Amino acid sequence: MELHSLGEAAWLIYLAEEAEAVQLSERIRELAPNWLQDVVPAYASVGVHFDADRITSVAVAEWIRAVSDGPVTPSVNYENGNVIQIPICYERGLDLVAVSTFLDLTADAIVELHSSTTYTVHAIGFVPGFPYLGYLPQELSGVPRLASPRTRVEPGSVGLTGRQTGIYPLARPGGWHLIGQTPLILVEVAEGFFPMRVGDRISFTRIDEVEYHQQHGQRLCRPV
Repeated sequence: MELHSLGEAAWLIYLAEEAEAVQLSERIRELAPNWLQDVVPAYASVGVHFDADRITSVAVAEWIRAVSDGPVTPSVNYENGNVIQIPICYERGLDLVAVSTFLDLTADAIVELHSSTTYTVHAIGFVPGFPYLGYLPQELSGVPRLASPRTRVEPGSVGLTGRQTGIYPLARPGGWHLIGQTPLILVEVAEGFFPMRVGDRISFTRIDEVEYHQQHGQRLCRPV
């Protein structure tokens, strides 16, 4: 394992294999210290973003080394699990044009690639119900986080970074590039409504603005 600083509020962990990166990211999210802001596995690395007002960079590095000791074993069998269809209106993607420019792909090509892939929920974090979904097609991989995270990302916003995509279930700050939005309610904390679980498989279905407004406010349903 190698640690490389990513400025004052992040570390990048390099590991020998991709599986180790996924498994270590699961462990970090499960422990969820109060200074942790985001965990982003990509290939054989894990980005750990933290609140520099709560903890020093040196202390985070020591913590990472401590939790990385010993073998890391998968906590879930990703081959099983339900397939959940989630509608997305890609026209509501605030960063779709920017992602198109970065990847040198048309917006339609991005939508086709993103919606034709079935993803696995590898973990739930960094806010209640946020699914970390992997993995993006190679053509969509490598998009960095925003240089300046948004102070508010609207619920249902679908973002991507590295090799992962995810959905913001609640209004929160966020640094992923946004390529669409689902009209569905994904989380209701007070009622204990958390329909997505680790190991589920997720497939996205493209909808237009009319369908978005027709479905807005409905709950995401698990398949029977």
